[in-house]
Amino acid sequence: MNTRILLIISGGIAAYKSLELIREFKRRGVGVHCILTEAAKQFVTPMSVAALSGEKVYDDLFSLTDETEMGHIELSRSADLIVVAPATANIMAKAAHGLCDDLASTTLLATDKPVLMAPAMNVRMWEHAATQANLATLQGRGVIFSGPDEGEMACGEFGPGRMAEPLSIAEAAISLLNA
Repeated sequence: MNTRILLIISGGIAAYKSLELIREFKRRGVGVHCILTEAAKQFVTPMSVAALSGEKVYDDLFSLTDETEMGHIELSRSADLIVVAPATANIMAKAAHGLCDDLASTTLLATDKPVLMAPAMNVRMWEHAATQANLATLQGRGVIFSGPDEGEMACGEFGPGRMAEPLSIAEAAISLLNA
């Protein structure tokens, strides 16, 4: 399979699940390139992501080696699907409002490929009117969502906001690719 997914890992505690998601994609023969936000690097390392994906990890909008070739444009167009997991309230807001101040958000704005987001945030953040408005905006633009699930959160609260399990996200991605 020559299918390629661009996985954007944003900064939330659920970022550790993205490592298993990379493995799920690789088990299915899907190539995975990854972008890490600055906040994501507080939860997972570029080295662990590179080791599992077998590819270079991208994290810098102003990389001289990547951006001389307009790397964010190439990344956005070379994938068959973009997956954002975890999709924090921050990256959802940026995407909904067309803000692009880092490699991840710039790539999302530059893409013409399908986007699958797996939200992960505190239940109160998920239920906040601003997040729900951003969700509706993104859905209106064709972004597909996997989750969030309901359950106990890292902060000890319970409710919707847990990132969907990697297997579920991988299955949703493969379904989109096969559609």
